[in-house]
Amino acid sequence: MRGRRLSSRHIVVLIVGLGLLVELPLAYHFFLSDRTGGASAIPQTTTTTTTQVGFSSLTSHPIAGNFKPDRTKLGDCSADDQACIQQAFGNVAYYQGPKTALALVEKKYPGGADPACHPVMHRIGAGALARFHGNIARTFAAGSSFCWSGYYHGVLERAFLSLKVFNAKTLGAKARTICRSAEIEADSWLSYQCLHGLGHGLMITTAYQLPFALSVCRQLQTDWDQTSCKGGVFMENFITSYGGDSPWVRQNDAMFPCDRVRQQDKYTCYQQVTTRMIRMFGLDWPRMARLCAHAERGWSATCFGSFGQNASVQNFRNPKKTAQTCAITRRYGGEAMCLEYAAEDIAGTYSSGTQAATLCNLTAGNVRPSCFQAIGRLLRYLRSTPERRVAECHAIAQAAADVAACIHGTRKQSSIPGLNRSPSRR
Repeated sequence: MRGRRLSSRHIVVLIVGLGLLVELPLAYHFFLSDRTGGASAIPQTTTTTTTQVGFSSLTSHPIAGNFKPDRTKLGDCSADDQACIQQAFGNVAYYQGPKTALALVEKKYPGGADPACHPVMHRIGAGALARFHGNIARTFAAGSSFCWSGYYHGVLERAFLSLKVFNAKTLGAKARTICRSAEIEADSWLSYQCLHGLGHGLMITTAYQLPFALSVCRQLQTDWDQTSCKGGVFMENFITSYGGDSPWVRQNDAMFPCDRVRQQDKYTCYQQVTTRMIRMFGLDWPRMARLCAHAERGWSATCFGSFGQNASVQNFRNPKKTAQTCAITRRYGGEAMCLEYAAEDIAGTYSSGTQAATLCNLTAGNVRPSCFQAIGRLLRYLRSTPERRVAECHAIAQAAADVAACIHGTRKQSSIPGLNRSPSRR
């Protein structure tokens, strides 16, 4: 699905919501082999948020500047000269247009698995934005989500460069206008990418001042807008776009900053917390399960949901392996939530409940009904009418109790906030 606009409107709606959970752990599947990252561009200390600072007094991310085209070409660059390659791709986007640049990048990085691809896509987005004279809507419409949406991140990290004064009020006012063009709002996928990328951009532009970035996200118009933006903030916090660590992670506290942020921001953070764990100590599932079990009061369930999402992604959506991984959480009472998130991920990935039903069929007891309910919740967004949802529940489940659980799920909202957007904006 990466690298092209999706043809099915239902899949578009689905991925808008799944982006909060899918994009981050999926990226880590590829980044896992390089867990040290590059040199940090920021100090490894907690940044203090200021209320009124000039642009020059912020240690802005070195990459987040206006793109300046030159005559660098891909043929001029050695294989290990990433700065040259990034500039060359940005030049292609600027001089020949993003369509040409995107075609070339898909040839150079087939499948988008190479970690070097993401910053290249940042630079293509920046070059395209310069080509279109800062028109974000036009630039977005010409883009692609290839390589974990790096193109969109490259556009949004530059969205605030025209501001002379940085404070939460000024940034919030600017943020509320960025993703509000008719061209972006007409497509839910673009709208999500814009809002999610906005979160990335806020972190990069403000030198990873996480509380400051979150305070801007909270000023957006709707809960869906805010959640999408905060998802980008926390993703950028856990996986910085250009290597190194954000000051808002700790090597001795896998739950940080989820256990320190405001209550209203915790859900989006805990959704992604096991991905932070993977970067810290790899795929040590028993250790992750223990940490989730001892999460702060009220947030273990969300942590186990994050565990389930990663269990699905890291096991390549293999139902048997995913069920075995979720079983590790059984002793802590987390298996049901793990399976729910895993089932939603599998159903969303394949735009069908069939593969997810295979996962549910491997379970028994009190966790089985909630697994089928999770499929039903996704079918609510995958299938356009109640009749089609009920028909698919009958098609994927054999036992009457499983069918009933699936149908019951079609009447409930997904556990993924992004999918609960008002139908009028789909």
